[in-house]
Amino acid sequence: MTFADLGLSPTLLKAVESAGYTVPTDIQAQAIPPILMMKDIVGIAQTGTGKTASFVLPMIDIMASGRRRALMPRSLILAPTRELAAQVAENFEKYGKNHDLKLALLIGGVQMGDQIKALNEGVDVLIATPGRLMDLFERGKILLNGCELLVIDEADRMLDMGFIPDIEFICSKLPEQRQTMLFSATMPPPIEKLSKKFMNNPKRIEVSRAASTNKDITAFKIQVSARKKRETLEWLLRNDHVETAIVFSNRKTTVRELNKHLQREGFSSGEIHGDIDQSTRIQELDRFKSGDINILVASDVAARGLDIKGVSHIFNYDTPWHPDDYVHRIGRTGRAGAKGRAFTFVTDDDAEAIDNVEKLTGHKIPVFGKDDVRVELKGGAPKQSADKPAAEKPADDQAVDRKPAEDRPADKKPRRARKPRGEADRSREQAPQDAAVVEEAAPEPERVETREDRPAKPPRRERASRAPKAEAEPAAKSAPRARRDEPAGDGEWNGPRPDFLGVGFR
Repeated sequence: MTFADLGLSPTLLKAVESAGYTVPTDIQAQAIPPILMMKDIVGIAQTGTGKTASFVLPMIDIMASGRRRALMPRSLILAPTRELAAQVAENFEKYGKNHDLKLALLIGGVQMGDQIKALNEGVDVLIATPGRLMDLFERGKILLNGCELLVIDEADRMLDMGFIPDIEFICSKLPEQRQTMLFSATMPPPIEKLSKKFMNNPKRIEVSRAASTNKDITAFKIQVSARKKRETLEWLLRNDHVETAIVFSNRKTTVRELNKHLQREGFSSGEIHGDIDQSTRIQELDRFKSGDINILVASDVAARGLDIKGVSHIFNYDTPWHPDDYVHRIGRTGRAGAKGRAFTFVTDDDAEAIDNVEKLTGHKIPVFGKDDVRVELKGGAPKQSADKPAAEKPADDQAVDRKPAEDRPADKKPRRARKPRGEADRSREQAPQDAAVVEEAAPEPERVETREDRPAKPPRRERASRAPKAEAEPAAKSAPRARRDEPAGDGEWNGPRPDFLGVGFR
């Protein structure tokens, strides 16, 4: 099947062909014909399957005929984030270049002046985030009673962000006789309820099981402590053939700190999160798309809807709090048939969160390193792979390695206790002892004369009584220190590098 078989106009087909597309995806093939027939649609498809084009293309043909009116948009597309709204606008500009369509983008973080001016001139397609649309509506700058077509994109994300009450209010202000399309990667009960309330006998299109993950994405989880996350990420960025990567974190502060750390370590990285103004967000995304930077550290504002080609890796620096976010995060790679890899860092506190992810996706995420290295967990500590001996250590580790007293070489004499002057004079006349004899006596401090044998000099007796303690202190301090080349415990990596990968998992 080709796009020509879907009923699109020849003018639109030229734009699609010039964009390099000839064969529609499953969601496009099933959604475009009924949309052209003016039916309501509920589209459920995993991220990266072309949901945006499945409603943009037929909307261009539908909106091609008609007259614009001031303050009254003819169609409305609601998107949860500024980035997704901007991407929808880019799709309209790309595919609608041969049509006389006027569109306006209503998003936060930019001045209202130009947006109000565009509305006053009349628009065919209005693309908006719920917050900015509600703001302008309450100011009386926009009328919704002339809207013929409504699209709710990424509906499950709208639910997560708390926009459902706003969407219900907006729907109540639209004409009852309209065409409504709702697209989502998952279909939780509140979204089902929304579709039944505001849609007229919608056609349900589901091209894959809800919350399923892309077969083109190889996913791993890594058991790691919180203080080892940065070291783990750096090692993977340097050793896993990373071309371009998005690193997701749950918190905006972590995004800022991690980006600064990666830049200090020599990586070409940028950041995007909710505290950055819209113009800076767009600049960072453009830098990432153009290749000026190849690592983008982001919060969940970039988790949904962004279509950036060639993302080879996704790193969940924090296990997502909501399992749906996991599906959307890793969906930024493995798009349009390309292969991708995704790594999720899991601390002890993330046990419940990763369990919820695995329940949602329906399969266990494999542990990175468990099958990639030749180790055995039978009978205790894992055995080291033959091509990397356990004794091998970097030079900087050897420099700080201090062995306990019992492991010192035999050719080094232990420190001897201080003696009273009289005893020191007599010891000069004795021949030096053999080194081997001294080593045998090393565990016990050298015996000092008893009180009866010492001269009656109180100050020197006090000094002599402290001599054994001076001998014992170095051994007592060094004894608790574990040697760096001791065998690793069960479930720990036993190789020289990296030392953060776990081979066991709960």
